[in-house]
Amino acid sequence: MAGDDRVDAERLVVRLEALSRFLRLVDPHLPDSNLVAAHTLVERAGNRLSLSRDHTVVALAGSTGSGKSSLFNALARLKLSPVGVRRPTTGVAHACVWGPLEPANRLLDWVGVLPRHRFMRESALDGDDEAAMRGLVLLDLPDFDSVERGHRLEVDRLLGLVDLIVWVVDPQKYGDRILHQAYLSQFRSHAAVTVVVLNQADRLSTQDTELVLEDLKRLLGEDGLAEAPVLATSAKQPGMLNELRGSLETTVAERQAALRRVAGDLDAVSEPLTAMIGPPAAEDEVDRATVRQLTDALAASAGVGAVADASAAAYRHRAAAATGWPLTRGLRRLRPDPLRRLHLDTEPAEAKTAETAAVSKEIVPRTSLPEADAAQRSAVGLAVRAVSSRAAAPLPEVWKPALADAARSRSADLPDALDRAIGTTELGLRKAPLWWRAVGALHWLFLAAAVFGLGWLAAGYVIRVLGLPELDDPQVGVVPMPTVLLVGGLLLGVLLWLIMRPAVEWGARRARKRAEQRLRVSVTEVGREYVVAPVREVLNAYAQAREALTTVRS
Repeated sequence: MAGDDRVDAERLVVRLEALSRFLRLVDPHLPDSNLVAAHTLVERAGNRLSLSRDHTVVALAGSTGSGKSSLFNALARLKLSPVGVRRPTTGVAHACVWGPLEPANRLLDWVGVLPRHRFMRESALDGDDEAAMRGLVLLDLPDFDSVERGHRLEVDRLLGLVDLIVWVVDPQKYGDRILHQAYLSQFRSHAAVTVVVLNQADRLSTQDTELVLEDLKRLLGEDGLAEAPVLATSAKQPGMLNELRGSLETTVAERQAALRRVAGDLDAVSEPLTAMIGPPAAEDEVDRATVRQLTDALAASAGVGAVADASAAAYRHRAAAATGWPLTRGLRRLRPDPLRRLHLDTEPAEAKTAETAAVSKEIVPRTSLPEADAAQRSAVGLAVRAVSSRAAAPLPEVWKPALADAARSRSADLPDALDRAIGTTELGLRKAPLWWRAVGALHWLFLAAAVFGLGWLAAGYVIRVLGLPELDDPQVGVVPMPTVLLVGGLLLGVLLWLIMRPAVEWGARRARKRAEQRLRVSVTEVGREYVVAPVREVLNAYAQAREALTTVRS
């Protein structure tokens, strides 16, 4: 019963705190039904350890006719509990306190023993015999096999609160199936605070008593209580109580029963919890391939391809407006900018004031991109499930719903987040390339040459019409200079335009690729924030819960 190993109170408190931390971590993610016993233990153990450590609560539990109440009276050496053979005899517990009653009242209030059923052994102390029991709170419980359901429920409640249980069995019913299956086998983690007494042993011969005790020990071994002490007692033979009284005196003197009971409860409660915690979870169970699949689905849903194509078209549009033939640039500007048609921000960065930039971060106009169709939404859903499935792969089954819920927890916000990400992404088109200005300047130079040559030719024509002396135009070979300027300016402008077309197309492809890359980065960040981050929070809770449970089990 007492055992050789003492329970360290400080270490026990550390284990309880670890269990409490475990529950805080897993409560948001695991079913409540799996955690009821652990929550009950945290509350119950905290209450018990905060109450009197100078008292040891021992319960006498047994079936009808086992002599439990007679044994209670014999140990108290007073007639305190009613004795009977008819069921039910009583549905409430009686308590006998060795020592003053007042210090034990708070403990008995917590246990739930009514004041009128509390008795004090202080006034009847007989020297050292009873002084050795000082601090013992002995309870006589209702019969666990009572026909009254309320009596059985009261027994179950009290068995969860007491420090040590003395199971009283009789020679006829010591092998009762209900006793072993419904009770003793459930206390396999509490051998250190369990005593089994074969009462009414005075009815048996010495040889029969030994045979029954051996068979009882065999049954207890099958129940997982092979280490629990087994004693023979009789309420009618005071000498047959000495071994039990000695065991109780040792328990009271050690002040370890309450700690051993809580330690046993921790072992019993934490054992099924280990099924919820498997191998260590990697820091990032969501691999790159899964994130890339999510990004692909989100990018298609957000219209990244359409925006990338619009970026290429906008590059061509702006390049033509900046490097095309000056006389046609005005017509080009009359056409709508492909990005502006999507309500995407194309204002040059240097044109924004600090105040405007600050406001734009808070208020982002919606784009005019089309909403995702059913196929795209389905692809996003599959990608989100893939994230949770990949993260849940190494974890126990009970965590999979939590990870699936976490992955979907912000799905309703994804469309707006994606639209905002698209609308705030710098596509790399706000600053015109320097070569556009150089080409534009050459176009103006060639146009100026053509206009100058045309004016020169017109002036010569007017002079000839007026009959004035003709101008002596310089020659380039056999071609007059005005003609060279006019035709050369026009031809060079056309040639420059033809040369620049491949360059503009190459720049458009680069603009598309750059825009797509930047958009995918923005979309990836949305995916990480709205899908992956909640999953990682669950994985982090799992890792911390695993560490806490390791402390509980240590």
